[in-house]
Order: sequence, then C-alpha cells, then structure tokens
Amino acid sequence: MVRLPLTPAELERGRRLGALLRRARGERPMLDTALDAGLSPETLRKIETGRVATPAFTTVAAIAGVLGLSLDAVWAEIHRPDGVAGSGEVRDAEDSRRLAS
Repeated sequence: MVRLPLTPAELERGRRLGALLRRARGERPMLDTALDAGLSPETLRKIETGRVATPAFTTVAAIAGVLGLSLDAVWAEIHRPDGVAGSGEVRDAEDSRRLAS
C-alpha cells in the first residue's frame, strides 16, 4: 500500500495534538503515562513531538483517558483556527489532577 504524504494541515494538527498531550501530562513521567495507556514510551514520545501526526483514534482515546482529557477537548484544540487560544480545559484537567494528589 502506498501512503500519501501528509498535508500541511495534518502536520499542524499533529503538532497541536502533541503539544496538548505534553501540557496535559505536566510533570507526570512519560513512562507511567505510556504504560497506563497501553503504549510504548517511544510511541508516546513520537506523538508528543509530532513525529506521528495521525495516530489511531484508539491511541488518542487511551492517552486522553489516562490524562483526564475529554475527546471533545482534544478535538477542539487540534481543530481550532490559527491564532485562537486553547479552551483552558487542559489547564482544568491539570489543576484537578494536582488537587487529587
């Protein structure tokens, strides 16, 4: 099967997804996050750095679940127009995790 090159829009969404997941993970170790999501740390690192710009839905859902992110928040963040700030839901998830600790 021949894989078509990713479009600039797909690459940008991948960068946004990676940045969102890094922010949501905060100080939590990458190893713990990856293992809790059923992934290898290398896969999570590639997603967070944008090297895997189009991960499978189930992969995104597993990471989001571990990080306490709703899939709606993930979708909104990676599809927001350029120049529009994020919703703050990621910050809310981080704050909730800190309070629970």
